[in-house]
Amino acid sequence: MNPLRIYFSILLLLAGLVSTAQSQPDVLHPVKGQPLAPDFELKDIDDNIHRLSDYRGKVVLVNFWATWCPPCRFELPSMEQLWQAIQKEGVIMLAINVGEDADTIFTFTSDYSVTFPLLLDRDSSVTKKYPVLGIPTSFILDPQGRIIYRAVGTREWNDPQLIQTILSLKSKTR
Repeated sequence: MNPLRIYFSILLLLAGLVSTAQSQPDVLHPVKGQPLAPDFELKDIDDNIHRLSDYRGKVVLVNFWATWCPPCRFELPSMEQLWQAIQKEGVIMLAINVGEDADTIFTFTSDYSVTFPLLLDRDSSVTKKYPVLGIPTSFILDPQGRIIYRAVGTREWNDPQLIQTILSLKSKTR
């Protein structure tokens, strides 16, 4: 078995334990110090380039996931519903696949239809720059590119309170 897959399987197990232990699993956890999110440049499954810095001035949700991850699969339908609710508001969602190729993801999307960008981090170089504790892990960035919230484990992303929390960052400036 691939060492990277073993590593992320262990992280997934730990993330599952963390998300199971949460009393309110749909809560976004504030990130202390609100650090600037590391910039990246990744291709999506259609070979388009996405640079995080190109989205400065917008709220961005960055999600780390994999096709072999059951919790990732569980949350994808609600993430698509979130995307349908926030894209018209100018919020960006980028799902970064950890360690897989475009063919694997393309095949996967025949069962899990998503319309938001699916980016390829084949060598996990971007994943290593973020405080990813397991997958799925998501980060919500404010318009200045600071990490405001982190969510480890699954969420019901279509929850109205989560959507409102994300949309409220549109007006956050300092």
